[in-house]
Amino acid sequence: MFQRILVANRGEIALRIFRACRELGIETVGVCSEADRGADYLKLANEAYCIGPAQAANSYLLIKNIIAAAEIGNVQAIHPGYGFLAENEHFAEVCRSCNIEFIGPSVEAMSKLGDKVTAKEIAREAKVSTVPGSDGLVASEEHALRIANEIGYPVLIKATAGGGGKGMRVARNDISLKTGFKQAAIEADKAFGNPGVYIEKYIENPRHVEVQIIADMHGEVVHLWERDCSTQRRHQKLIEESPAPNLPLSVREDICKSAVRLVKTANYHNAGTVEFIVDKNNQFYFIEVNARIQVEHPVTEMVTGTDLIQQQIRVASGEPLPWKQRNIPCNGAAIEVRINAEDPDNDFRGCPGRITKLRIPGGNGVRFDSHVHEGYMIPPYYDSMIGKLIVHKPTREEAIACLRRCLDEFVLEGVKTSIPLLKRIVNNSAFVDGRMDTTFVEQHLLNR
Repeated sequence: MFQRILVANRGEIALRIFRACRELGIETVGVCSEADRGADYLKLANEAYCIGPAQAANSYLLIKNIIAAAEIGNVQAIHPGYGFLAENEHFAEVCRSCNIEFIGPSVEAMSKLGDKVTAKEIAREAKVSTVPGSDGLVASEEHALRIANEIGYPVLIKATAGGGGKGMRVARNDISLKTGFKQAAIEADKAFGNPGVYIEKYIENPRHVEVQIIADMHGEVVHLWERDCSTQRRHQKLIEESPAPNLPLSVREDICKSAVRLVKTANYHNAGTVEFIVDKNNQFYFIEVNARIQVEHPVTEMVTGTDLIQQQIRVASGEPLPWKQRNIPCNGAAIEVRINAEDPDNDFRGCPGRITKLRIPGGNGVRFDSHVHEGYMIPPYYDSMIGKLIVHKPTREEAIACLRRCLDEFVLEGVKTSIPLLKRIVNNSAFVDGRMDTTFVEQHLLNR
């Protein structure tokens, strides 16, 4: 087991990792930008070093500064959390070349699964269903038109190095394909430094279902069941839950087994998430692997009784997984909502500022993962998420009732938040009945 770990992240996830390490008896080193210097959550680290200015490009994304902090802090490993450098294979390679363990998958696995085209090839090798589309990158408009007319409109143009909806366009005819092809490539190049795009059949009104997996270095791979992440806006998740509502048991078992086969084929280690879309006939298709811990990992922790961050650390230190697949339960229902500092009625504009009043709900089965407090200044430089409210109850109906009560109790003043929209969602009959898809929020709830 490691004795000392650097956490290469900030805010909620940094605090989450500090706490997990403390329970394991591991010392931690935190890093911060000048904007986060003096933040309360850093007090839970044994040491903390400022690594640069407020802008992430000059601090949290600057590999040399993080490695310097790790060397000064005399750590054995680095946990990247999510976002920033969590899926940066060069960062993982630099860590290990400096004899510092990167708590995540190997560089080789990250490289293969980080590229969506290569990941689809691995999925096909593992006999996991993929969405019909191009066999690889699409080199030209003419190539794109040929594929689109072969598989039929509508089609989805996607960046091979993409994420978060960037470099993604839907085309319903030849004209929109030509325009979308250019726009997606330009956007992908700006966002990821890679203009490569591919094309696949656009599945109308799909559900977004993902499977949490973890694999040790001794050949054991298990899934920790699935999460439904269909409640989104602009391809960004708002609500996640486990188990996925209204998913037939046979489909649930097949999708989880498919995820395990895929990560075994990729020779993947540590925690990760295999993401699928599910059509109206419950046919599922692989879309990508997130080679890191996810924002929504707490819902899986609640239904399985597992600390995923601690398991990541144990696996990275060489320990075998403590259980077999048959020993992993899925008890009750857990739902997570993301509390963001943004204005849903004004195009989700970010709302940095000072929290002047904060009252957090509680009670049996309620968890709030956050680093903020009354008086905290939300900086304008980073993601708008304030925290995650998670509820866990014996049934989904009870979980929704608890969630409604918690959102009504939640008081956060000084900035606009996503709470009013979340209240509308959890009181919507389609959500209550589990009839969500990825277009649900835009079609039924925005600006109402």
